[in-house]
Amino acid sequence: MTQPTFRPETRDKLKHVSTATLATLLFKRGLRNQYIQDVHPLGRKAENMVGPAFTLRYIPAREDLNELTVFRDPDHPQRKAVEMAPEGAVMVFDSRKDARAASAGSILVTRLMMRGVVGIVTDGGFRDSPEIAEMDIHAYHNRPSAPTNLTLHQALDINAPIGCGDVAVWPGDIMVGDGEGVIVIPRAIVDEVADEATEMTVFEDFVLEKVRDGATIIGLYPPTREESQQAFADWRKQNGR
Repeated sequence: MTQPTFRPETRDKLKHVSTATLATLLFKRGLRNQYIQDVHPLGRKAENMVGPAFTLRYIPAREDLNELTVFRDPDHPQRKAVEMAPEGAVMVFDSRKDARAASAGSILVTRLMMRGVVGIVTDGGFRDSPEIAEMDIHAYHNRPSAPTNLTLHQALDINAPIGCGDVAVWPGDIMVGDGEGVIVIPRAIVDEVADEATEMTVFEDFVLEKVRDGATIIGLYPPTREESQQAFADWRKQNGR
């Protein structure tokens, strides 16, 4: 299954900007609810998670339909979704913000990693979380959760619009995760947002350096004074930014 593509340079740019910067730029565009709530990173990674969303929706489990034997079915939606998620994607689980049972565990996450999936996000929890934290895949959840997903979650819809941490996620939306959390960027604007975020990051690096040197933020952030704008232009030239 293919996912919507975006410019390779866009992916590279988003690997090096913060979710805070992206949230500000989305706010400027009228998008004020794109940061997934109560979801935290497992482990530390050198670069951001960036990839198009591939989704799985859980509904509350019904006991007569959610016995352990359902996993023998190769078409079980959870198992099937793991085998369908494309290389470069981010697997996003709608677990209804319920971390009392796991969204997935280390075996399924390992399979996703081996298939080239770059990240996993749930507004619930993962079991085997210490092992997942050590894997070469980005992972975000609410908190650790040992019980099997069948305890409370029944997998249903694959790659359909979902809610995750109070944010609407459409398949193909671009997921960006850093050391703080995860933000969702609509695919139609991701290239322009990445370009602007890169520029904004350079400016904020300049501002931080000036503030550390004792400068006031008045007239500097934002740069309302002409001398601040000129100082930034000079700093950028000197630093090759």
